[in-house]
Amino acid sequence: MTNASVPAVTLGDGLTVSAIGFGAMALTHVYGEADDTESLATLNRCVDLGVTFIDTANIYGGGSNETLIAKLLADRRDEVTLATKFGIVGNPADRAGGKLAARGDAAYVRQSIDESLQRLQTDVVDLYYMHRRDRDVAIEETVGAMAELVAAGKVRHLGLSEVTADELRAAVAVHPIAAVQSEWSIWSRDVEGKVVPAAAELGVGFVPYSPLGRGFLTGTIRSAADLSATDFRRRMPRYADGALDANLAVVEVVKSVAEQQDATPAQVALAWLRYRADALRVASVPIPGTRRAARVEENLGSLSVTLTAEQLDALDAAGAAVSGNRFADLSWVSAGRE
Repeated sequence: MTNASVPAVTLGDGLTVSAIGFGAMALTHVYGEADDTESLATLNRCVDLGVTFIDTANIYGGGSNETLIAKLLADRRDEVTLATKFGIVGNPADRAGGKLAARGDAAYVRQSIDESLQRLQTDVVDLYYMHRRDRDVAIEETVGAMAELVAAGKVRHLGLSEVTADELRAAVAVHPIAAVQSEWSIWSRDVEGKVVPAAAELGVGFVPYSPLGRGFLTGTIRSAADLSATDFRRRMPRYADGALDANLAVVEVVKSVAEQQDATPAQVALAWLRYRADALRVASVPIPGTRRAARVEENLGSLSVTLTAEQLDALDAAGAAVSGNRFADLSWVSAGRE
């Protein structure tokens, strides 16, 4: 399901996808007002360009993101490798206030896929993720229920988001896992310690979300003033006083390399991630999100960026100097449970 102009990458369990995917969360109202007509145009442009690996979740926009993607699938289902997720529950206000909850019981797994298939107006999901771990339910129960969906023909491949190496090993013992999706970027490297090596060992692919650093490379966050009207500081310590300046310094290193390469900072950040995945011997496909089709083309350009050893050393050193955890409640992500 890939355009000849975009390389294909095989993740785990034989799942082959475009070398760059698209994170559709960017098309929700989480990031401000979204226009469905413009969003659908961006999605169609993605597929036109060969970015055919489209990632959504039942929680994005309270289901509206899946409903939007159904409009793309209506005419182009055979061209798209479709990923969606289940597991995060509760209303957005609770989550914004730090009240985080997940469900992974078998009944909820079965309920969630049927609801997603209805919203997506399709009969099968190519990659179905557990979005977050429900620590009150054995992961074997959750993955066992997901495996039943494969047997029923509702799902083709299974994925897990923000799991630890041990959780991944327990899951693989139940059913093959195609991909782990976790935050991974030059600003978020904790996954390189245990879960990425485990995925490489087990033949599981890796799908980095927020590969451009959650606002650092999009122009959203350029100084402390940009945070005044947000809850970034409370939820993400890397944006707090004392950490922000250090982390903005990483942007300057990325920009410097971009100038040397005649590339954009986003292209350099994505290229760096590709090199890191190669170094750790894991099949990896990032899913940057955007509202603008031009950004999709820009992100694809990262595939032709060839970094020198000196540039990689400079970027690695910058990434190693990042300050602050990537989430306030680290138990919500793999870093807090490793």
